[in-house]
Amino acid sequence: MPQPARSPRPPHQRQRKAPPPPRRPRWGRRLALGAAATVLVTGGVGHAVVAGLERGIERVDPFGALDQRPAAGDGTNFLLAGTDGRDKISPAERAAYRLGGAPCHCTDTLMLVHLSAKRDRASIISLPRDSYAEIPAYRDPKTGALRRTHPQKINAAYAEGGPSLTVRTVEHMTSVHVDHYLEVDFTSFMRTVDAVGGVEVCTARPLKDRYTGLDLSAGRHRLGGGEALQYVRSRHVDGAADLGRIQRQQRFLAALIDKVTDTGVLLNPVKFGKVASSLLGSVRADRQLGSTELIEFGKAMRNFTPASSEFTSVPIGDVSFPVPGVGSTVRWDEAKADRLFRAVREDRPLAPHRTERPRAATVRVDPAQIRVQVFNGTGRTGLGARTDRALRATGFATTGTPRNAPRAPQVKGAVPGADRPATRTVIAYDPRWDDSARSLATAVPGADLRPVKGQGRVLRLTVGTDHQAVRRVRPETPATPPGEARHGDEVNCG
Repeated sequence: MPQPARSPRPPHQRQRKAPPPPRRPRWGRRLALGAAATVLVTGGVGHAVVAGLERGIERVDPFGALDQRPAAGDGTNFLLAGTDGRDKISPAERAAYRLGGAPCHCTDTLMLVHLSAKRDRASIISLPRDSYAEIPAYRDPKTGALRRTHPQKINAAYAEGGPSLTVRTVEHMTSVHVDHYLEVDFTSFMRTVDAVGGVEVCTARPLKDRYTGLDLSAGRHRLGGGEALQYVRSRHVDGAADLGRIQRQQRFLAALIDKVTDTGVLLNPVKFGKVASSLLGSVRADRQLGSTELIEFGKAMRNFTPASSEFTSVPIGDVSFPVPGVGSTVRWDEAKADRLFRAVREDRPLAPHRTERPRAATVRVDPAQIRVQVFNGTGRTGLGARTDRALRATGFATTGTPRNAPRAPQVKGAVPGADRPATRTVIAYDPRWDDSARSLATAVPGADLRPVKGQGRVLRLTVGTDHQAVRRVRPETPATPPGEARHGDEVNCG
């Protein structure tokens, strides 16, 4: 099998020298929400509170041996790594949340967080753990031998050379200058979620993963620390695997931001101290992230909200790119990824500008998969066409040819005829497509559901005089296609 082409190196980025052996690393795996650290430690509280918390942070030096780095731009960039730390969790918790066994000595969750220079926007970019990478040359921390540049998955950088090699690899792939480095483990994540009183998530369908023990019915759920950990670690609830897990991580982080900002945690020294001490008790950070930096961020971000955040993942070109000796990897779309990281370097928003409008409700079935024929049962000229356009605008696959409701005898169970205005809006559907019918009913509040065996996959919406408007909806999955950014309040519960 031919060797894969090497990832193009940005022209402004020169070959780096291999660093000396880094400090002895602590390894770990699978934690989605290191990004919570950035939100919670920048909360705008007194210097004494923050300074006291800062002294409890374990320090690492991921930058000391680096040279030939990308130029720093406007704003501040954090590289957030999730680690294991299950050795700090009680046996009962390990059993309850399927955390048995020894740590795997690897990390597989990385997020790049950009805080704008004006401190009015946070851009959170997930880097898939199986991303194809070229690990820059480095000296083996155990033997001191020089290892040349070689292909690997991005998560192998931490396993091979700890925080320093992880930062070098990410900078090499993105040309984004990393200003600060944070690690968050299982323990701090669980304790932080418990400290804020749990976080609410919503799902339009049941989620069950026998590997993590996650078992959620459709609907809204308030998750404590252990359940939240199951939610963000699960990879076997659908066919989307790690990309699906990234989307759930983003939704959870948006919900956590909403909880923290809405309940005043960031402005209450007592609440902030409790939450931040839970988080920072198991955090490792670079030596430059001190109380002065935390206070500066806190003052600037007091009005931070979920709508101020935007979430995306790196655009994908090939989800199963084979590499000899490495296995199947995720290959980035190089052109689109370059545009994404250029926007970060230039401190530009990733999500498109929007005007205020009602939040979309979450539905189980993607509206694009739901075929709808609209009937006007009121006799009001143009109502059918307006309803058809509104449904199409929110994603439904309407026929585009609305009709007047067919004349029919006014007997119980019959679709209303046009000769007598329909007082009720009715969705007639084949029972085999009941999930689609319920999703359409979410977009048409107050509509009656009427099963009709043998009708087929096309839903028949007869608009009655009670109809008010079509509500915007969005599918529960996928929340954000790789490379497409969403504001935080768009990936959170609708």
